[in-house]
Amino acid sequence: MKRILIVGAGGQIGSELTRTLRDIYGNDNVVCSDLRPLKGEIYERGPIERIDSTQIMQIAEAVKKYNIDTIYNLAAILSATAELNPMLGWNVGIGSLVNCLEVARLFGCAVFTPSSIGSFGPTTPRDNTPQDTIQRPTTIYGVTKVTGELLSDYYYTRFGVDTRSVRFPGLISNLTLPGGGTTDYAVEIYYSAVKGEKFVCPLKKGTFMDMMYMPDALKAMVDIMEADPTKLIHRNSFNVTAMSFDPEIIFNAIKKYVPTFEMVYEPEPIKQAIADSWPNSLDDSCARKEWGWNPVYDLDKMTVDMLDCLKKKLL
Repeated sequence: MKRILIVGAGGQIGSELTRTLRDIYGNDNVVCSDLRPLKGEIYERGPIERIDSTQIMQIAEAVKKYNIDTIYNLAAILSATAELNPMLGWNVGIGSLVNCLEVARLFGCAVFTPSSIGSFGPTTPRDNTPQDTIQRPTTIYGVTKVTGELLSDYYYTRFGVDTRSVRFPGLISNLTLPGGGTTDYAVEIYYSAVKGEKFVCPLKKGTFMDMMYMPDALKAMVDIMEADPTKLIHRNSFNVTAMSFDPEIIFNAIKKYVPTFEMVYEPEPIKQAIADSWPNSLDDSCARKEWGWNPVYDLDKMTVDMLDCLKKKLL
């Protein structure tokens, strides 16, 4: 049975990953940690630690205390927020990763760290972006993700640390609110539809980006860490995706079930510039071949579930 430490468990992914991993591996075998106090049933089901991920000794003490063998490092500042404070984005994103990798080297842990479509840039092929291609991002968030991929590969080849990663597209959740990412509009639009509000879209019509429903993202994080390491040609990091759409397409998908829904466009310069530098769609054939990646949700299936869950939550 795995003994897992989640670093950054209080974020959008971490809160849901905590529940998923505890359901699979048992409450006592999954330690959730964050700099902020973690409160609520989802966290209180098992052990909680207050950890500043930029402080290596705090991570090391938790790994030793709980005999951890797997670290999920989720500490990061999301893309749009990081552009407002680039040094914070760098210090959290890279400081946390280096600390997790060093602790993993010393204690023999495996490490999962999510990368992102933000690791690509305007010179990357935009459509069906290959697994192995040019990565020259123009955001600090993207720079930290490329650096993270390289560092994780280095720790695997140099020290034998079992590092694994996926490049997430935009993630859409019905449980946790957005946290300052460029793709957040694809969550916010569902809230507006359920509340009966007109949605103000921060991106232009025709701005395509890859997206994924959170249940599939959680599945990807579990599946890759359970994968047979002898079948992994790549490690850091795999393209994964489930769907690609622009604001008009998701609007029309929602409008099928909420006929009175309205949307207007008011592009935000920072978010639009970031989105314009990212791919329209990804080629995830390597993930499908090497560890059996296969998403469950397409746009329509996700829309039905999102609307149903949010109606129960908000109305």
